[in-house]
Formats: sequence, C-alpha cells, structure tokens
Amino acid sequence: MIAKPSGQTVLLAAVVAGSCLLVGYLLIFHGAETPAANAANTRSQLTLSQIPFNGQRAYDYLNELCALGTRISGSPGMLAQQQLLSAHFKKLGAKVSLQAFQIRHPLNGNAVPMANLLVEWQPERRERILLCAHYDTRPFPDQDPRNPRGIFLGANDGASGTALLMELGQQMSGIKGNLGVDFVFFDGEEFVFGDRDPYFLGSEYFAGSYANTRPQVPRYRYAVLLDMVGDADLQIYQERHSMTWEDTRPLVKEIWDTARRLGVREFIATKKYDIRDDHLPLHNTAGIPSCDIIDFEYPAWHTQEDKPERCSALSLAKVGWVVEEWLKQAVQKR
Repeated sequence: MIAKPSGQTVLLAAVVAGSCLLVGYLLIFHGAETPAANAANTRSQLTLSQIPFNGQRAYDYLNELCALGTRISGSPGMLAQQQLLSAHFKKLGAKVSLQAFQIRHPLNGNAVPMANLLVEWQPERRERILLCAHYDTRPFPDQDPRNPRGIFLGANDGASGTALLMELGQQMSGIKGNLGVDFVFFDGEEFVFGDRDPYFLGSEYFAGSYANTRPQVPRYRYAVLLDMVGDADLQIYQERHSMTWEDTRPLVKEIWDTARRLGVREFIATKKYDIRDDHLPLHNTAGIPSCDIIDFEYPAWHTQEDKPERCSALSLAKVGWVVEEWLKQAVQKR
C-alpha cells in the first residue's frame, strides 16, 4: 500500500502483457480534517475476555504464517502458505480455489506464477460480500535504516489481515443471511524491487476478470479490505478514497458506526490518509463499493521490525469483532 497526498491524481496501472509501470513510493502525512482526539480517547478499555472474537487464536495464526518465513510471490513460502490456507478453509466447509495468473519478473524477465486464493461461503448465492487481504510479503524491507535488503516477515503487513480472516472463517457457519460471502487473498500486492515496478497485481487481475465477465459472475455488493490491522498500538482512521467515493461512503459509515456501538474507539471517524491499496482496482476497475480498513500509523512499516511482537491478539480481536458484527448485519440485506 502507498499513502499519497490528497488531491493528487494517481493512475493505477493494469496488468498488461505480464508487466506494467507505476510510480514509486511516496509517503506523506495527512493532518486530520478535524482535531484528532488525544491518545487516551482513542484507546478502548476492552480486554480479550470481553470481546467475543478470538483474538488470541487469530494471533496464533499470525505466528503460524510468519513461521513460514517470507511469503514472496512465487516462492516456496508462498506455496506453503497457499497449502496451509486451503486446508484451513476446506476444513471449515468453504469452497477454495486458486485464480492463477503469471507475470514477468521485473529484474530478470522470468515467468513468476501467481495466484489469488478464493474462499467461498454459500457459493450458490449470486449477491455477495467480498472480504479481502493481500497475503504476499514484500521482497525486502526497503525502509529499514540498517539493512534494507534483509528479511521481511510482514507480520502486520501481510499476515495480520490473513490471520484475521482465518479466524473469521471459524465464525462463518453462524453468520446467516441473504447474501453470500467470499474471502479473497491477493497475490502480488507489492512484488516490487524498484521505484517503477507494478503494485496490486493480484487485485488488478481479480478486478479485471470480474469486470470482463459480468453479469455472469456473482455480484458483489461491497468489498472490505483488511490491511495492517494487527498493530499493538492500534489507530484506524477513515481512508480518504473510501470516503470520497459516493457509493462507498455509506459502507465506511456503517463499519465505523458499528465500532462506535461496540465501544472500539480505535476506529477513529476522521479522514487522514489517501492510501493507494487493493481497494482501488476493486472500486475503479470492478465497480465495487470498496473500503480500506488500515492502520497506517505503524513505525515498523517495510522494515525488519515488522514481526509478530509488534502485533497483538487484542488488536486483532477488536478489528475482527467490528468486522464480524458489521458482516452479520450486512448479509441480512436483500
């Protein structure tokens, strides 16, 4: 994901002939549009025992993913992760499939196999909700001040959203309604080795495939992206693109209203960052109202310090509870 200045126009490159060009990273802090609450007011006093979402088990999943090592696209770690996730969700009764595609490596031109992992609940239903995360890890911790070519585990940036959906899968049998639900894990979100390499390969491929096959495919009412949701120091502001889009603004309001009702004050109802992330192709290419739930206030971002100890079971419990409670209401819609 990339934070961009508000008001700049950003062109998302599509996956064409296996490669494309995209501008490099630019991180700029945005002041909140209204005075931000002080730190004490953005911390709920909830404990793990008070939250009916198993944050500890989600955190155990996060550790299990990180124990695989790096999960770079096309690597043995990614293959092991795909096998782990497929077995996990099949055991829970979901339909699991891989949406395979291929790109050219930006350095040597070799073919790199990639695959989005699709998990379908109630696959017979045409009207659906999409929950998603990227599950690849960045090749190197290029923001690390000591060793930018070191090992990047991606505990928060990669494993946190994946682990949260693994735990949400445990609850899906009890979530009944009129709409079906899909989880999608995007590959190639940041398979980058330089400033001009493409991002969002998996979500671009998924969004393009969806757009090209409508109306035959199931119709997604909403898409909710989970990215960097495990930070022990949790602060989740409303992402500006999500709030700018007229079709998505009600979705953002529903989720943050759910957090307010539950007393999860770490969801702060203030816009702060423009984030270029997987929700952009979902909205701009696929035409799906798409919200990004992301904690971008994370000092270990793209460094070797993005390790499990920087994350917490309590943060995963808080975010998971909000998403689950919102989902229970959303699937009731007709």
